[in-house]
Amino acid sequence: MVSRTPKLRTPRRAQPKAPAIGGTSWQLQTAKARFSEVFRLALASGPQFITRAGREAVVVLPVAQFDALVARSRQPKSLVEFFRRSPLAGLDLKLERDPDRGRDIDL
Repeated sequence: MVSRTPKLRTPRRAQPKAPAIGGTSWQLQTAKARFSEVFRLALASGPQFITRAGREAVVVLPVAQFDALVARSRQPKSLVEFFRRSPLAGLDLKLERDPDRGRDIDL
């Protein structure tokens, strides 16, 4: 009788998948273990999608792309600046209201 020694499988390194939109998709545990690579690829290749329970949950992308998406650089620094930039600034608006005296209720 010949006894066979079972072969031990060496674990393969998980390879990221490509999502439908573009970029690369990573499972959460893989992204945590290889964060430096995710970071580097985000800068070099664009958005990196991180999935959790099989669904896209987070996107890592360069600041320049984020700024372009939210136009952060064009947002006013304060509420006062926001109102100064308003297209309604300088208009003579009537901001008076008729006094509300309530209603009559029979008790």
